[in-house]
Amino acid sequence: MLIFTLFCFIKMGLCVAQEDSSPVIIGINHTIKSSILNQDRTIQIYVPEDYSDSTQDYPVLYILDGQWYFLSGVAIQAAMKTPRAIPEMIVIGINTSNPLREELFGDENEKFTDFLVKEVIYYVDSNYRTSNERVIFGWESAAYYLSDLILQQSEIIDGAIITDGGYASEDKVKSFTSKKDIYLFMANSKKDIYYISSTDAFHQVLKNHAPPNLIWKYSLFNDEFHESLGHLALYKGLKYFYHNYNSPVFESIQQYIDLGGMNYLTTYFKERSERFGTDKQIDNSTKDALIWLAWKRDNFEYFTLFMTEFKDVLSTKRYASAYWQNRFGQFYLKHKDYQNAIKYFNAGLAKYPNSQFEKEMQKGRIDAKNGTD
Repeated sequence: MLIFTLFCFIKMGLCVAQEDSSPVIIGINHTIKSSILNQDRTIQIYVPEDYSDSTQDYPVLYILDGQWYFLSGVAIQAAMKTPRAIPEMIVIGINTSNPLREELFGDENEKFTDFLVKEVIYYVDSNYRTSNERVIFGWESAAYYLSDLILQQSEIIDGAIITDGGYASEDKVKSFTSKKDIYLFMANSKKDIYYISSTDAFHQVLKNHAPPNLIWKYSLFNDEFHESLGHLALYKGLKYFYHNYNSPVFESIQQYIDLGGMNYLTTYFKERSERFGTDKQIDNSTKDALIWLAWKRDNFEYFTLFMTEFKDVLSTKRYASAYWQNRFGQFYLKHKDYQNAIKYFNAGLAKYPNSQFEKEMQKGRIDAKNGTD
């Protein structure tokens, strides 16, 4: 009987699991009948989950060799949007298999550019709400292709992420012109013995000439190798392109000082506002983080500075609790600022009676009045 009962429960569980299960679908495949390439080409298209419920325009991440890196692109942007490290993006994968990819990224690169601009980008911009901000990723052969594209036709894209390859001659670097800032992130590994020399050489050419309005960075990830680096480079490249999209984070008060303190923050938010259309005022997240940083690092001088400079944030909902009134009171008490300690203890007791911190606040208030800690 027991065995029969267990069998029934297991069978019921399997039925429920089958009824509740559904496939996870990531994007769609779309066929472009390319007159430029004279063939049908498949592109993969992913839109953010809330795309259909919103009216906003989205930046687009184009991934060359989508057959290998489309899923990574979707996963990375979806994961990074949650803490607002980058914005939500439409992701487009352009599938190009060997040996065709070697031809299109090499000798027939002009034809591929026509296909990219006149057919792929045109289709995406015509059928989806795009912001006209474009980032393109390329690995190996595609990295060499993008090296030329970003220098010769910067109006097409705003940023390129290239890995395990890439090179452009001095003449092409010197001839680069752009009215807007263009971002280039380059990655390689010393283990990639096939392509590291060309990436190093490209890096040196850029260092020698430093073309105006090209903002670039070269990073080595020597734990990776030729076949594995692409995924990490895509993640690092998006972080670099959107380096000032999120609120700034500091590891120490000294880092805050070294970067320029309040002048750095003012400039940071002004530039972020100009680039992304956000508020140019220092946001509450940054104010909170700096107050907490000084508190956790036991830096009373800068804690006092931030509590004064950012006093507006103290009236927000975040600090409307006995916990924060007590934390602030205890910190002031620790550093023998009895006046402010009593101020926060009294506020906590008045606004949040019968809280779990009441006894602690009451004791702290008495200690502050007595000038002890």
